[in-house]
Amino acid sequence: MRYFKINFARTIHRVKSFEPLFRPFTAVLRPLALASLVANVALIVTGAAVRLTDSGLGCPTWPRCTDESYTTTAAMGVHGVIEFGNRMLTFVLALLAVACFLGALGRPRRRSLVRLSVAVGLGIPMQGVVGGITVLTNLNPWVVGLHFLLSIALITVAYAFWRRVDEGDAAPVPLVPGPLRALAGLTTLASLAVVAVGVVVTGSGPHSGDRGAKRNGLDPAGISQVHADLVFLLIGLSVALWFALRAVQAPPAAVRAALTLVVVELAQGLVGFVQYFTHLPVVLVACHMLGAGLVWTATLAVLWSLRERPTGSSAASPSVTPSAAQEPVPAV
Repeated sequence: MRYFKINFARTIHRVKSFEPLFRPFTAVLRPLALASLVANVALIVTGAAVRLTDSGLGCPTWPRCTDESYTTTAAMGVHGVIEFGNRMLTFVLALLAVACFLGALGRPRRRSLVRLSVAVGLGIPMQGVVGGITVLTNLNPWVVGLHFLLSIALITVAYAFWRRVDEGDAAPVPLVPGPLRALAGLTTLASLAVVAVGVVVTGSGPHSGDRGAKRNGLDPAGISQVHADLVFLLIGLSVALWFALRAVQAPPAAVRAALTLVVVELAQGLVGFVQYFTHLPVVLVACHMLGAGLVWTATLAVLWSLRERPTGSSAASPSVTPSAAQEPVPAV
């Protein structure tokens, strides 16, 4: 253990010697982090475009686009362009991840930022590999679902990186009582369940990404009903959380985050019901997929609003009772 500590100290010393090279990235680290988050949400939209235009096999193999070419060809038409364009977004994400990593290195005392940037950077090629497996398995709906859930995981890490840029590395300090944090945790689990079951619903529906692709074999009406029930549960928990935060006079940022979550959920629910009863038009399905990413991002915003990490040595005084502030919270 001592060896690794000494090694890490030497690494930090070497990083400092290159610090002038990192400064341009460090100076714009927050915009870079936000761009990375937005790009990861955009990946959901481009993935939706691939699936909804039956372009899932526009590039019929992987890692090449065809057996002879890494790029799309004129013979593959618009489907090849759409699928290849989605693959190219991976390189945009990778470049942003590298820029964020260099910016984080410019803050040698912020090890957590470096770790988060590395996590984002490693997640992007992993996402690309899973995307390749979806092609090689002829768009198996379960693999496609895993591909989407990996995007949700990447959004989570990218969001954490963005928020941590302006935070310190001190232990998180709760801003609301424990029961409200527990309610927020239940709301988060419900939000994740809604997203996960939504993926299963998609796997049972008609938009498979290619006319010959198989479906998961589940009853679309039955699994859609389960999804709708979870949506009602999520909205109920979110509304309860919003009222509870107002009742304890939680920080305004927390109240706003909870209200934003409710509004985003209601909008997403409306799109979901309309698309279901209008037989899944592609435009509404694309909006619904984007909405899934926005609901999850709004959920993360609520979690972050319920605690803070002081930037200095002294912790900021929370807006609730001291006993509540002293309760430990999970490190996020």
